[in-house]
Amino acid sequence: MAPASPLAFDPWDPDFVADPYPAYAELRALGRVRYFEPTNQWLVAHHADVSALLRDRRLGRTYQHRFTHEDFGRSAPPPEHEPFHTLNDHGMLDLEPPDHTRIRRLVSKAFTPRTVERLKPYVEGLAGELVARLVEAGGGDLLADVAEPLPVAVIAEMLGVPESDRAQLRPWSADICGMYELSPSETTAKKAVRASVEFSEYLRGLIAHRREKPGEDLISGLIAAYDEGDRLTEQEMISTCVLLLNAGHEATVNATVNGWWALFRNPDQLAALRADHSLVPTAVEELMRYDTPLQLFERWVLDDIEIDGTTVPRGAEIAMLFGSANHDPAVFDAPEKLDLTRQENPHISFSAGIHYCIGAPLARIELAASMTALLEKAPTLTLATEPKRKPNFVIRGLEGLQVEVAVA
Repeated sequence: MAPASPLAFDPWDPDFVADPYPAYAELRALGRVRYFEPTNQWLVAHHADVSALLRDRRLGRTYQHRFTHEDFGRSAPPPEHEPFHTLNDHGMLDLEPPDHTRIRRLVSKAFTPRTVERLKPYVEGLAGELVARLVEAGGGDLLADVAEPLPVAVIAEMLGVPESDRAQLRPWSADICGMYELSPSETTAKKAVRASVEFSEYLRGLIAHRREKPGEDLISGLIAAYDEGDRLTEQEMISTCVLLLNAGHEATVNATVNGWWALFRNPDQLAALRADHSLVPTAVEELMRYDTPLQLFERWVLDDIEIDGTTVPRGAEIAMLFGSANHDPAVFDAPEKLDLTRQENPHISFSAGIHYCIGAPLARIELAASMTALLEKAPTLTLATEPKRKPNFVIRGLEGLQVEVAVA
């Protein structure tokens, strides 16, 4: 077994959470794989390794398609956590083929380039409305006023969630996503279980309503596919909807506020962007790389693998450090520098392989729409107070981002 990783890697330390990138550099310098005893995981920090392992079929998001918990040397989750795991384990992000293939094929029909492109006017119109309200108020919380409502509304619209019900979605999502942090507390687990039960019951009712009165939304489409013979259980339908709602906004929300906080800290880059709005596409990619919204992605080792002479055995868990991979100098020139003109930018913020983010094209449209609206309608946007970083490590974001808009 490789020596334990350096003490600088401490996902529960507020200083590390505030800026993990120096620790990542230290971790990369120590080798290609390091065992981290506190979470019983193997840390992989280099871009080439992370990229390759995301595509390696000897790893999986689950092991239960091949092994029992006992066979795999793992303990079953506590019975009281069952509602969360039932919801989570039937979503395509935590499934492997053939179940993953079957569900992704159905859902991908809603995310074709043509379908996503048709959403662009709606996304841009909503972004403009949200920013206009922010400007009219003279500022506010960019997180609550723009970053959150935009992607939540878009994915809710796609699924067919009525506007009157959408306020519940973000709190449910936040409580469920708390379980994706390293070693979540029992309090976090209880909140996730409660949210899983409530969210599932809500969607069960919505699905029943759509069976009676179908529309043009994705839930109606999944029901139609089921009726036409495609195998999709009600639990898979519920889990898929929750996954799309959670993944469909969580990364976009955090990428928006992380990105603007980075721009405020790099005024030369912000000035260049304000002077040339054609930089928006490359700016979106660079900001996703520079401060990655999802810092870590886990995979189970289904068959022994070897990394740089170290055997990582079946039954182990690998933690792929997206934030570190996106700052690897072997791939990115001057990775600690924010460069909105960066052309070669193979960041892995949307993952890779069969679990590549199905909503990545939509996320890019949303990020570009909100950025463009802010540049055009709020050219004097400034930071009001320094933001507070959320204590989470895996899902990286801010508690809020207070901004001001000076009257022209």
